[in-house]
Amino acid sequence: MTKEVTTTSEEGYASDNQIRNFDRTIDATGEEAPDTLEAVLAAYASCYVPALRVGAEQRDVGDLGRIEIDADGGLNDDDKLESVQFTIRTEATMDDGQAEQVVERANELCKVHDALKSDLEADVTVHSGAF
Repeated sequence: MTKEVTTTSEEGYASDNQIRNFDRTIDATGEEAPDTLEAVLAAYASCYVPALRVGAEQRDVGDLGRIEIDADGGLNDDDKLESVQFTIRTEATMDDGQAEQVVERANELCKVHDALKSDLEADVTVHSGAF
């Protein structure tokens, strides 16, 4: 199984992304749409929500109810993502031990968390003069 996305840019720094039947624009400058790092943070937090829910069920915490995640990305001097911090609020009450177990399991389950590992790089093939 694979996931497929087609990204097109006619000019400038904005890109239109075709994801199945969905269109999403991402703009590296952040002027016309979310920038690339904001898109990564949104994908990470969006993936973390179901990972938290499943982790809570698997660790006998139960339904977490409403979940809000503030995702903050720290940038280095080259404006590249250096760190990510999540501030998570849940409707359900958990003690510190339960929260730790749920987060540990969420880290194991979240696919974006895995994809951000430093040893994962794109295998790139270039077809120049294609248009």
